[in-house]
Amino acid sequence: MELDLALLLRLGWTGAIVPIVVALLPLPFVRFLHRLVMGFASRGKTIKGNTRFTVPQRFYLHFYVLAVILTTCLLIPTWFYAYVEMTPLSSGPWSYSTVASHLVGGSHIFSFDKAHSPTLGQKYKVWQTIFLLLLMEIQAVRRVHETLNVFHYSPSARMHILGYFTGLFFYVMVPISLASPCIIDVINFLRGQIAEFIVKGRDRMPDLRIDPPGLVGPLFSLGWCQWVGAAVFFWGWFHQLRCHSILGSLRENKGAEEYIIPYGDWFSYVSCPHYFAEIVIYAGVLVASGGNDVTVWLLFIFVVANLSFAASETHRWYKHKFEDYPHNRRAIIPFIY
Repeated sequence: MELDLALLLRLGWTGAIVPIVVALLPLPFVRFLHRLVMGFASRGKTIKGNTRFTVPQRFYLHFYVLAVILTTCLLIPTWFYAYVEMTPLSSGPWSYSTVASHLVGGSHIFSFDKAHSPTLGQKYKVWQTIFLLLLMEIQAVRRVHETLNVFHYSPSARMHILGYFTGLFFYVMVPISLASPCIIDVINFLRGQIAEFIVKGRDRMPDLRIDPPGLVGPLFSLGWCQWVGAAVFFWGWFHQLRCHSILGSLRENKGAEEYIIPYGDWFSYVSCPHYFAEIVIYAGVLVASGGNDVTVWLLFIFVVANLSFAASETHRWYKHKFEDYPHNRRAIIPFIY
């Protein structure tokens, strides 16, 4: 069977597996698959033809608002659970053997069995989860701010409706995946607290007293993976902030349709440095997770694949649009792709 090699190579940059798999498929189906994937990945200026199945690109805001709400709803109860049940994380000057009594006191008929002390590994996993959710919260809050105040989407800026629903699904799954190692324990803990509140009543429940070292101290006792991951995360985070600022500044008049070649920061190397920064951000999350959670790996792989397709289309658009477009720029990975 004769194959269009250029078509196969444009289906992905991640190695030889894709061409081998696609080689087993009929060529008309390969071409249909290529059009489907590229149409799915297209957004903004790369949208072509009929816009019937598209939504405004400003709907990106829905992704990030959803991510902030869901991440916050997972972060707060997980942190409360960790503070009550999972301190101290390690022995040290801020050891809180009676921290639970500060919050609920007395007997715990409906709470966890206090005779069963969580292991250090269980404590570590819960505080690691809080660390990851904090990173996600920082990213999502910044994206809300940028969508509202930095980007000025033109009325014609659209994205495919399948991409929109995929984005919603993705930003639901990210916080849930990050919280998955302990989400069942947190739910059971909250059920116990609610049951105790119902039995005792508000007047018989002790006042909530927060001890700041016990609330944040365990985060500083996490391992090198978390802090190396955080360093990678913020490296990508700050560059994405800068690249988004550059893109936003190109459209001084809201609704303007004129496109300008962006320069500065990682734009010196690639056409879509904000996409590359997103990959770096999720690589940092992957490292901070310890690299042993398959769901975080799947999130990272999805980000790489999705943004690589989108960057490929954007790079081709730039080269077609501008005759003087810098020839040394790659699509998304500096010096590689």
